[in-house]
Amino acid sequence: MPEEDPAVARARDERAAAVPPKRLQRDGGLRVVVSDGSGRRVSAPGLAAWLRRVAPRRARGSVTIALVSDRRIRALNRRYRRKDYATDVLSFAVDPKEPQHDRSARPEPQTPGPFLGDIVIARGVARRQAREAGHSERIELKVLALHGLLHLLGYDHQRDGGQMRRVEKRLRRQGGLREGLIERARPSTGSGQR
Repeated sequence: MPEEDPAVARARDERAAAVPPKRLQRDGGLRVVVSDGSGRRVSAPGLAAWLRRVAPRRARGSVTIALVSDRRIRALNRRYRRKDYATDVLSFAVDPKEPQHDRSARPEPQTPGPFLGDIVIARGVARRQAREAGHSERIELKVLALHGLLHLLGYDHQRDGGQMRRVEKRLRRQGGLREGLIERARPSTGSGQR
């Protein structure tokens, strides 16, 4: 397994040390923290609440959505996927077999369930894709966050015979989105495994 990126590790450590606000806690549900690449909370109105609301029932635990620069996501994409371009969203799922992901070694106060992983979204790419799709950046962040969450839960649109596409379609409709990332994916948007 490749060495963990320092920015991802720093964000996880800062997240583990933070006590979540009461409004983000849901027993047995999903906890979502939106931050920058350094673990500082950032404003993304309604994103965390929307993702908690539409998440599949099996999404139990916590995730972080890191909103980063195109340059930062390009570096992550190059390092972890060997693809040298700024993609829109990357998901870094926790491997429960790895010792650094042992919950007892990394306490997470008041976090329901396990830490599922990080969703990293490129703000510039999201902004451009929103313009191309004819909707707001807020909507695009929802499209990308849902796609990233499904990857954290183990879905893989390249190998699952359409299962992820069907789940994404059902959840995005439930959340009021007219189209999903898989449906509109084109080679120019870096539509591979995210």
